Amino acid sequence: MLSDIYRPASPLKPVGSRVVSGFIDECQLNVKGGDGGAGCVAFRREAHVAKGGPDGGDGGRGGDIWLVADRNISSLLAFKDHPHRRAQNGVHGQGKKMHGAGADDLIVYVPEGTVVHDLDGTMLADLVHQGDRWMAAAGGRGGKGNARFLSNIRRAPTFAEQGEVGEEQWLNLELKLMADVALVGFPSVGKSTLISRISAAKPKIADYPFTTLEPNLGVVRVEDNFEFVVADLPGLIEGASDGRGLGHRFLRHVERARVLVLMVDLAGGLDGMTVETPSEQAAVLLAELGAYRPELLERPRIIIGSRADLVPGALAIAETGKPFVTEDGLELDLSISAITGAGLPRLIGRMAEEVRGARSVEPELDGFVVHRPIPEGIRIEREDDGSYRVVGRAAERAVALSDLTNLEALDFAHSRLKKIGVDKALARAGATEGDTVRIGSLSFEYEEE
Repeated sequence: MLSDIYRPASPLKPVGSRVVSGFIDECQLNVKGGDGGAGCVAFRREAHVAKGGPDGGDGGRGGDIWLVADRNISSLLAFKDHPHRRAQNGVHGQGKKMHGAGADDLIVYVPEGTVVHDLDGTMLADLVHQGDRWMAAAGGRGGKGNARFLSNIRRAPTFAEQGEVGEEQWLNLELKLMADVALVGFPSVGKSTLISRISAAKPKIADYPFTTLEPNLGVVRVEDNFEFVVADLPGLIEGASDGRGLGHRFLRHVERARVLVLMVDLAGGLDGMTVETPSEQAAVLLAELGAYRPELLERPRIIIGSRADLVPGALAIAETGKPFVTEDGLELDLSISAITGAGLPRLIGRMAEEVRGARSVEPELDGFVVHRPIPEGIRIEREDDGSYRVVGRAAERAVALSDLTNLEALDFAHSRLKKIGVDKALARAGATEGDTVRIGSLSFEYEEE
């Protein structure tokens, strides 16, 4: 849930919030670029014009699909039940050299912090900032009309190119929250209560473990109009770095937080937990963070004790904002009581101070895109059944765009394949008369010159 920015007179008196119904941080997305329009076969036919030449127009290009980061979107919920996105197709060409219109690109908005992988797990893009964009599926190229194939040898071409099929693929999307401060602690230590007191967020609060099953974001504004985002994350348990509990689904949201606030329960006795004392809680939290990503231990962090109102003497110290030493010797930066509000002003000030410092050192997280270069040229691969497959965009396009039911088009496609060196490459690969050759989705029988 993402709370609106509020402007309270006091940090402890938030006004208003906006609730997002449902939070999804993992999903799959199927994208299909638009198909290109087909070229037209037409000839000029007008009175007093003898033997009018070819005038078929080209087909339009299919639309591309772009993923664009948008800070106004907080979840991948839109893709949960509707994972398919389709771009429009290009318009076919017409006579009188009328070219078909190209289709508009389809913009698919995703939250800031969205990481894109293919189904093999390879990272393709990391959309960190507002406006970051990545082409998820390219639209197909429009086919050329028969007017394009006019030459001194071919005076009346009776063929045109088909439109190219747009790219299609399944993608895995993963959201990593973009927050300045992450609240880290065991279940029921008071994280949700804390964020509800310092921001306008309205998380679910109850007296049983794992009340928070999805992250909550709250925006905190201090007196000088400095703002920062705090994330209340699901409770961490021992073994989370190995996938126990919410495991990596929780920990990945910590990755981009500039400051970590570790909360330990001063009252101890966490329900269903093997750790009880504040020292044991802090040790387990740090161990799990380090096991997941060692660099997290180098982030600025504040260790605080919660529920000070349940520990004799702790509440008075919390109200002073001074460091607190637990009975088992753990030195805390602060102790707080989210119920009474003791220690919260000092905690907000300390958060703001640490966020300012972190932003000055690293003002922006740099996103990156792993580009998918299209290999040039062609290569020949031998398949399990002994056939040969020609791999290469130029060869695949020569076949896919040609109407092979037309003998003239078939002859033109062969000349294009020969020009880019397919015949010589097959000969070098050992192809002999009668061998099966596959290009794209089509199969041919190899014939020697």
